[in-house]
Amino acid sequence: MSKPSILKSGRVSALAGAGLIAIIVALSSPLGGEHTAIASEAARPAITAQGVSWSSVVKADKPAVVTIITKTRAEPAVASREFRQGTPFDEFFQQFFNERGFPGQRGMPAPRHRSGGLGSGFVISADGMIVTNNHVVDGADEIKVVLDDGTELAGTLVGRDAKTDLAVVKINADKPMTAVSWGDSDKAAAGDPVLAIGNPFGIGTTVTAGIVSARGRDLHSGPYDDFIQVDAAINHGNSGGPLLNANGEVIGVNSAIYSPNGGNVGVGFAIPSDQAREIVARLIEHGSIEHGFIGIQIQPVTKDVAEAIGLSKEEGALVADVTADSPAEKAGLKPGDVVTAFGGKDIKYPKALSRAVADLSPGTDSQISVWRNGKQKDLDIKVGNPDLGKTASADSNNDQPELSSGETMVPDLGLKLADLTPDQRQQMDVPEETRGALITDVTGDKANEEGLKDGDIILSVNQTPIDGAQDAARQIAMAKKAGRNSVLLLVEHGNAQAFVALPFANG
Repeated sequence: MSKPSILKSGRVSALAGAGLIAIIVALSSPLGGEHTAIASEAARPAITAQGVSWSSVVKADKPAVVTIITKTRAEPAVASREFRQGTPFDEFFQQFFNERGFPGQRGMPAPRHRSGGLGSGFVISADGMIVTNNHVVDGADEIKVVLDDGTELAGTLVGRDAKTDLAVVKINADKPMTAVSWGDSDKAAAGDPVLAIGNPFGIGTTVTAGIVSARGRDLHSGPYDDFIQVDAAINHGNSGGPLLNANGEVIGVNSAIYSPNGGNVGVGFAIPSDQAREIVARLIEHGSIEHGFIGIQIQPVTKDVAEAIGLSKEEGALVADVTADSPAEKAGLKPGDVVTAFGGKDIKYPKALSRAVADLSPGTDSQISVWRNGKQKDLDIKVGNPDLGKTASADSNNDQPELSSGETMVPDLGLKLADLTPDQRQQMDVPEETRGALITDVTGDKANEEGLKDGDIILSVNQTPIDGAQDAARQIAMAKKAGRNSVLLLVEHGNAQAFVALPFANG
């Protein structure tokens, strides 16, 4: 049986046959076009004897929707490579990246010389500015724009941004273009009616209606994931087309689908207009966007984490690691800090921090607030460039710790701990400067559920660095004596580290 998969390809969607579920961008090869040109004033859907009619919205907005045909000499870029490794979908990216084709054409090889693709877009200004997806035009040597009346014009790439999957193309027409207006996506709620317009499979401009199915969907593609999920039919070729509300305003840019067979199954995703409008404006002005970087690994604040560190709410972004020589390290951030505000805005969850940082340009001075050792602390930080970021490394200025080989039981957590010996350091390739307690046995149910294993190293207890097994046990005992129900451990496993909140056995 084939496993479910998530896929997002760049020029022509890659499909590995029926029964395989994929997140895919809506692209295909051009097969034809519809030749109509109607312009009228936007209106709400009308109630008729047959039900709700969207005809007035279609008449007003359809002339502003275009087809974008691209050609490239190189291998088409794959937008899904932006999805973070380690997500539940990662294993399937590798499976499909080398396969391109249409349903029923499993394993069809990618063109080696010149390949093409097709997507959609929409005009936002009378002078011919067009919004589409980055993956529609990424890597294209030639861009052709086909208007709703069949007119073909050369398109010029104004700018694109891979992190948000948005791009702007410009055409020079001999008359003012019909344009659509941006709407307020924040007002869109589950159950609201929506209309999608695009060119699926290259058969011609097509309209499909549905409702908003959900808000705030995260596809693990980057810091800007906040998709609107809809059940309106979206297929290959719809990428970059508009998602309209009942007033005919653009509240989203159609970008991806979730599908078992490459076709529509009623699960589509659109970039919210409130995000897209800002990015598009910056692309028109600058042509590209430099996103900020501060150099930390973060994770959610769970109930156990909040209780362990004395936070009254399960909010913020818990810092699991700080990249060496990064803006975060220079600002004084430490593992165990919980970021509660950035740039004057409250941070309630990790994604909010990721987006707040990415929104700023490198070199921007900002302020970051953290919860540390039961107190709020404000730090000044200068946002950096992600392209210049370095990987985390241990501090080489610490002296080698004094070690012993005795083991210590921590029954309240179901752990057996030991000091790191020189032989163990050599066998496990643990740097001399790493201080902590080695886990030698895991007997607690919760510790097992959290994935703790023999050979993991506890680096800190409740944000306090520890030096050996007895030190760890002492800090854990102090937390229990203080009335805490759980304890926060910073655990190193191989080359990665993360925080784990463990409740006491009788807590």
